[in-house]
Amino acid sequence: MSALHTIAESSHDEPRQWLTLVERKKVLAVVHTVTYAKRLLEVLSLLEADFRIQVVFTTPPHAFGDDVPRFLQHQGSPLLPWSEATHMTFDLAVAAGPRGVEQVRAPVITMPHGASYLKRLPGATDPGVAGLRRRDLMPGGKPPAAVVVPHHADLRELERHCPEALQLAHVVGDPAYDRITASLSRRTAYRRALGLADGERLVLAVSTWGPHSFFGRFEMLLPRLVGELASGRYRTAVLVHPNVWSGHGSWQVTTWLAWCRRLGVSVVPPEADWRSVLVAADYIIGDHGSVTLYGTLTGAPILLTGSPEPEINPHSPAATLAVTAPALSPAHPLPEQLDYAAAEYRPEEYAAIGARITSEPGRFHRNMRRLMYRLLRLGQPAHEPRALPLPDPPTLRAWTADRGQASA
Repeated sequence: MSALHTIAESSHDEPRQWLTLVERKKVLAVVHTVTYAKRLLEVLSLLEADFRIQVVFTTPPHAFGDDVPRFLQHQGSPLLPWSEATHMTFDLAVAAGPRGVEQVRAPVITMPHGASYLKRLPGATDPGVAGLRRRDLMPGGKPPAAVVVPHHADLRELERHCPEALQLAHVVGDPAYDRITASLSRRTAYRRALGLADGERLVLAVSTWGPHSFFGRFEMLLPRLVGELASGRYRTAVLVHPNVWSGHGSWQVTTWLAWCRRLGVSVVPPEADWRSVLVAADYIIGDHGSVTLYGTLTGAPILLTGSPEPEINPHSPAATLAVTAPALSPAHPLPEQLDYAAAEYRPEEYAAIGARITSEPGRFHRNMRRLMYRLLRLGQPAHEPRALPLPDPPTLRAWTADRGQASA
C-alpha cells in the first residue's frame, strides 16, 4: 500500500497502520503545470525538516499538465489523484493557478507563478490581466484564505480588478527574484559549470508561450542565432516556456529544434532550473515573458523580439521594459545589435524595472513562511529562512546534440 493511499485512508478515519508518523498537519500542493510546480517547490522548501508536517501533491486537469506527473516523480513526489484529493480535508493548500481550487477542502493560499502580473488576455471570454481577474482569485466564487502578491503596487491592481480580494492580500515578495539576486556573486562559478571558455559570450534566447511569443517566430530567428554568432566567440542557449513543451509535446519541440542542437545550440529542457543559466548570460534575447523580466536583475543587456501591446499589462514592469530595451531588427547583423544593446545599457534604468518585481527584496522566504505557519496554527521553526544561492547548472554540452548525431 502506497503512502498516498494510506493518507487517503486516514482522512476517512480508517486504521493508519502503514504510517510511521501520524497526527501530522497535512499540506496539499495543487500543481497544474511544470511552471507552477517549480514555483510551489520553492515555497514548500520552507517546510523542510519540520516533522510536524506532511506535504501531499495533486494535479487538477489542465491543458498544460501532461508533464507534471513525470516532473514530480523525478523530484520523488508521488501524486495523490485529484478525485481523491478533492474528497479529503487538509490543514493548508498552496496553488499557483486557479483551476479547480474551489474544490479543495482547506485554507488555500494563491500566488502568482511568474514575475508580477505581466499579461493581458484581450481575446479571452473573460478578458483582463492574468492572475488578477475575479475568476483567477476567487474561482467558483470561493475566496481563498490568502492572496499572495509580490509588490505593494499590486494592491492597486488588485483593487482595480477584484476589490473583494483586497482584504485577503499579503505582500510577501518574489522567490525567483530573491534566489537570483542571492546568486549573482556566483556568476563565475555558473559559467565555469556551463563550460564557457574565457572570453566566450553566452547569448540566451528566451521565449514565453502563445502565438505572439518569441517561439512563434523561432523558425525565422533561429537561423540568425546559428549563422551570425561566430563559434568560439559566442555560445547560444535556448530557453522555451514549459507550456510550449506541454502544448505541442516534448517529441515535437525536440524535433523542431534538433537541427540547431546539432549545430551547437543548447536547448534548456523544461525541467531544468533556468535561473542559474540566466545569471550566467552575457546577453538576453527575449520577449514579454517573466524570464526576460527577471533578466533585468542580472546586468545582461536585453534585446526584445517583440512587445505585443495588447498582451502586456500597461501597469506592469514589462510595459516599462518594452520601451526601455532595444528591439531586435531584421535588417542589421546580430553581433552589431548585441554590441549596441551593451553600449546603450543603463544599469539604473534596468534596476528600476527590476525593483518593480518586488517591494520585499530578500524577504520572500521570511514573509511566506510566517503566513503559512500562521494558517497552519503552528509556531515557526527557530531559524531564519534565507534565499540560498542556486546550485550549479549542468554543462551546456548536456543540452546540445553532437554534430552529425540525431538528438536524443
